[in-house]
Amino acid sequence: MIRALLLSSLVVLSSCSSIEVQPNAGRYSQTKDSTPARLPTLLEMTDPAPKAEPLSPGGNRPYRLFGQSYTPLTDATVHTEMGIASWYGNKFHGHLTSNGETYNMFAMTAAHKTLPLPSYVKVTNLDNGKAAIVRVNDRGPFHRDRIIDLSYSAASKIGMLQQGTARVQLELLQSPAMLAQQQPADCYIQVFASADDNKARQLLQQLQQQQALPAEIHSGSGIFRLRVGPTRDKRQAQQWLQQLRSGNFPAAFYANSQLCS
Repeated sequence: MIRALLLSSLVVLSSCSSIEVQPNAGRYSQTKDSTPARLPTLLEMTDPAPKAEPLSPGGNRPYRLFGQSYTPLTDATVHTEMGIASWYGNKFHGHLTSNGETYNMFAMTAAHKTLPLPSYVKVTNLDNGKAAIVRVNDRGPFHRDRIIDLSYSAASKIGMLQQGTARVQLELLQSPAMLAQQQPADCYIQVFASADDNKARQLLQQLQQQQALPAEIHSGSGIFRLRVGPTRDKRQAQQWLQQLRSGNFPAAFYANSQLCS
């Protein structure tokens, strides 16, 4: 669940200016956030490699807080934003994030009000040029002039621990919507290719009428490619290929073999 739903108060920190929504008064052992006893290691500040991940089951539903409605950008493939970043640390360490993971202040993560959970964002400190890649797995900060809450390690990497906040630019690098774009495309079986458009159309009618197979003509660079499909069923693709090869198209082949076999 979004940690903002039962907010009782805003916590604006002098050191890290984080805003936390508290489901109940006794959830956190600290009333105010605090700085860890040590700085993050170089390993802990290593940028995560952006990777395609599906939408988290939690934290991606529209919600309302303080009279403001938020609709997560679950279809986002492009997103840039400029504004103020803050960070959150020791108080929230070990507690659940909005997508049900455990917050680790030494991991390279962040909270954002609407970016899809999870997603990967490049955060650049506009005052010193330092940048970090973070995995967004939480909601917040719920403060009018803040656009992102960074983990302790991420804040350290871009040089904003001492100030508590920084002017930053966000750039979306990877999101679940990008994963959807990267899913295997429809499988096609190519049976004919020629510059002869008429021949391709004759064979198209033959496939559709005599063999009852779906087929399309794909054209490009003056070449007309007759392909059977589409299908995402690999077993069906194999059956079609066998049918074609045993019939009038012994040279039929998968147009995109990595998606069909």
